[in-house]
Amino acid sequence: MTTKVEYEFDIKTELNKPKQYKVILLNDDVSTMEFVVNILKTIFHKSKNEATKIMLNIHNQGSDICGIYSHEIAITKVAQVKYEASKANFPLKAIIEEVL
Repeated sequence: MTTKVEYEFDIKTELNKPKQYKVILLNDDVSTMEFVVNILKTIFHKSKNEATKIMLNIHNQGSDICGIYSHEIAITKVAQVKYEASKANFPLKAIIEEVL
């Protein structure tokens, strides 16, 4: 003889959103405006107008946010910028900052 037992559980699952990180491009005196616009278009998938606006902000203000991503994606974007800049012999740098 088998007995069937049923259990009822009250499980509350709380999912936390992953932390988000800003990817910021820093101005330098060597990287050309065209190169920065190209980086913004290819790596950050910005339109030409949006890329130009961000590039001018970087040029005039010293830096600007290119996008907000999860940690892994932000690190990948920074690595892509570093790789493309080194290939082109430009000192362009990207950094990440946690969104608070």
